[in-house]
Amino acid sequence: MASPRVALVTGSNKGIGFAAVRALCKQLDNGVVYLTSRNEERGKEAVAKLNQEGLKPQFHQLDIDDQTSVDRLRDYLKKTYGGLDVLINNAGIAFKAAATESFGTQATVTMATNYTSTVYVCKVLIPLVRPGGRVVNVASMAGNFAFKKLSEENKDRIRAANTEEDVALLMKEFVEIANQGDHLSKGWPNSAYGTTKLGVIAATKALAQKKQNENPKDDILIMACCPGYVDTDMSSHKGPKTPDEGADTPVYLAMLPPGSAGFNGNMYSDRALDNSW
Repeated sequence: MASPRVALVTGSNKGIGFAAVRALCKQLDNGVVYLTSRNEERGKEAVAKLNQEGLKPQFHQLDIDDQTSVDRLRDYLKKTYGGLDVLINNAGIAFKAAATESFGTQATVTMATNYTSTVYVCKVLIPLVRPGGRVVNVASMAGNFAFKKLSEENKDRIRAANTEEDVALLMKEFVEIANQGDHLSKGWPNSAYGTTKLGVIAATKALAQKKQNENPKDDILIMACCPGYVDTDMSSHKGPKTPDEGADTPVYLAMLPPGSAGFNGNMYSDRALDNSW
């Protein structure tokens, strides 16, 4: 008997991730959808809420900042299903506007989760993704705004980053310069969050190209998207979109049918191409 299609959303006990799990449960016929969260109790409470709606997601603990947790999830998926079909990398953090931490600290902490940990999840789980699989990295318009604030030299360096390792070196440089306090004079933006999401968009392009080069016939697509400004804890509930509306584009990309190769490596907002680089 063939394995069911398996979908997983990181950081999905609330907000956009929770809404994405809800939508996938409704759209993934004969599939298994995993809701994940750092905290097991909160994750299981979220599953119970969806159970009350007649939906039946599964739960697995996942802290993307803990590589052992990521590796444990990989091993579980491999042993239980032999692979993965849909991965939505939604987990991320943002400091509030009123945060008192230094810009350098904010850059260090935000980059560690939003870029380094997200890319680690990609590197560990993408090898499990079966032909026809979809990987969606939730980025942000803030990444595009950050790109526009780069010096022309740094824009060229980002555009020239052909591998994830190239992007990682640029992100490391930003954090180091941010901690020295001269990121503006060195041509970097004044948004730690935006720069991390800029990195995610650039890494998505690189990872997508790498996967395409390895085996173009596998029809595995790796894409980035902006969910929009959503009413969640992260936005202090200021966004006009509901979480279900915010989950629309990530889930749309995750469910793309065969023959959608043109989507690979690109950035999307409101289901539309948004490559502003």
